[in-house]
Amino acid sequence: MDGNEFLAERFEAHRTHLRAVAYRMLGSLSEADDAVQEGWLRLSRSDTSEIENLGGWLTTVVGRVCLDMLRTRMSRREEPLEPPAVHLPDPIVSSADSVTPEHQVLLADSVGLALLVVLETLSPAERLAFVLHDLFSVPFDEIAPIVGRTPTAARQLASRARRRVQGAAPAVDTDPARQREVVDAFLTAARGGDLEALVAVLDPDVVARSDAGDLRPGAVVRGARAVAGQALTFARLAAVARPALVNGTLGVVAASQGRPVSVMAFTIAHGKIVEINILADPERLARLDLTVLGD
Repeated sequence: MDGNEFLAERFEAHRTHLRAVAYRMLGSLSEADDAVQEGWLRLSRSDTSEIENLGGWLTTVVGRVCLDMLRTRMSRREEPLEPPAVHLPDPIVSSADSVTPEHQVLLADSVGLALLVVLETLSPAERLAFVLHDLFSVPFDEIAPIVGRTPTAARQLASRARRRVQGAAPAVDTDPARQREVVDAFLTAARGGDLEALVAVLDPDVVARSDAGDLRPGAVVRGARAVAGQALTFARLAAVARPALVNGTLGVVAASQGRPVSVMAFTIAHGKIVEINILADPERLARLDLTVLGD
């Protein structure tokens, strides 16, 4: 085995971890793969003789790549959009009966879709400090040079991000049986067009987001009555829905003629649905690996 093959083998041992870091940073599976690939390119061009901790070195390199990608993304969004766009992170869809080992790594630390939605509201530097420190235990001394701050300032970035996350991300029910009971009640009410039954299973302050890509503007609907008012839309999706795990919690995938038309992620707390995130963008749905759901 020559030096390049040995280096590639060592890199591959870290790939799944690096993809998990990049996914939390970017909320996009394809962009996460791009960031990991850039990490490999930078490694292959570097003098590795002085790298004592390859995993730590790669984590900070991929973190820096992701930070640059987030800043570029933010600059593109500076122009106001009419109406305001709704962009949901890429969901990770697994079978309701099992989760693949790779998905387990991606979903460690309860990185639900609701958390990723909150992370989208952070500044790039705040997101990096929070993800690297709180989710991957990277010391602030190593985070500081990435964001161009002192360790104390990097700590403050993570602290601000943590407060935002704790204030916006609800404490969710983790019992699969309770999740299934609530989602089944929602689907039954939606299929029957039962408005009052829908309201009963929704938290009074429920938020429903939909992202249809370029087809039509995304939407954010708030409040149980307003969300239940979307019963006709929910009924169409519920009629062709099958249970699945969406970022580790119970959700549904709706398909028509063998093609996915939406992925719905539910956030459930205290026996009520507090968030519904619906991805209906055909282009992004086509890129999802749904073979894990079987036929």
